[in-house]
Amino acid sequence: MDAFFASVEQRDNPQLRGKPVAVGGSSNRGVIAAASYEARKYGIHSAMATVRAKQLCPNLIIVQSNREAYTEASRIIRSIFHQYTDIVEPLSIDEAFLDVTFSTHENRSATLLARKIKNEIFEATGLTASAGISYNKFLAKIASDINKPDGIYTIPPEDAIAFLEKLEIGEFYGIGKASCQKFHKLGIFNGNDLKKRSKKELMQWFGKAGGYYYNIVRGIDNRQVTPHRERKSIGAEKTFENDTALPAELESRLLKIVEKLWFDVETKNIEAKTVTLKIKYHDFESITRSNTLVFFIKNKKQLSMQALEILRNEYPVKKPVRLLGVSLSNFRHELNLPKQMDLTF
Repeated sequence: MDAFFASVEQRDNPQLRGKPVAVGGSSNRGVIAAASYEARKYGIHSAMATVRAKQLCPNLIIVQSNREAYTEASRIIRSIFHQYTDIVEPLSIDEAFLDVTFSTHENRSATLLARKIKNEIFEATGLTASAGISYNKFLAKIASDINKPDGIYTIPPEDAIAFLEKLEIGEFYGIGKASCQKFHKLGIFNGNDLKKRSKKELMQWFGKAGGYYYNIVRGIDNRQVTPHRERKSIGAEKTFENDTALPAELESRLLKIVEKLWFDVETKNIEAKTVTLKIKYHDFESITRSNTLVFFIKNKKQLSMQALEILRNEYPVKKPVRLLGVSLSNFRHELNLPKQMDLTF
């Protein structure tokens, strides 16, 4: 979906249309969750501090998140996907892989199916989507970003290698800023440069990821599209209006985070035995501390006690804290999931 959260807000409030809009926290400690394309022209993006976003765009309109509206739109979009194939792998609330190899729809062209799905999404929700089509996940994901917003792009098998050779290394899906800088230091600036390196060299430099890079630049990605994705953890966190090092305040705030997390645990009917505490200090240094139990946590009281115990082991905290987070992992029923695809939105 195109600027999903911000687009939903602009759809539901005509006064926001055509204006720079960001969804997120409006306080001095707030963070941008999503930005409209009008806001992106100013360099605003998700995970940016609200203060910085307002500096870049003084006229930026900050809107509080409306999770119910986003969830409902996502539900409608997913139902449209399933009219064309049952092999749908959600990546997030606004993105999914679809394998249409064996779609029973009368139109068997993946590109034409993508265009039809895009049109149905717009008719049903008033929102635009962008689609990428190819013979594997990696290529389809990259293709989906090429003609945003409201775009569509196909990379057929016969064009894949030439496309990848010209692709800037920073545009390879999964290569972040740090990895990109490392590639540049090694003299690798595009797919053609990457292709010249041996698998042994890449694995020496990047470990297991080196084997992945060796394959994808050759158009090889055998991951399956899987309808169910493994949930490895579930968590909640909170950035505070004011930093604090006081144990009583930290514990009070931690219990509120546990309350929020436990609501999700009950909703999703999850049982876990590993509790992880995240602490972010005022200077943005972060640490995590985990405790794996011999039993599965059954109630909020048990979770609270475990989270507090981990926090208390850090006393006295070495500097003021700006954020606390609690997460659960090591679930009772963990699914083992693969991956592959044809088409991504």
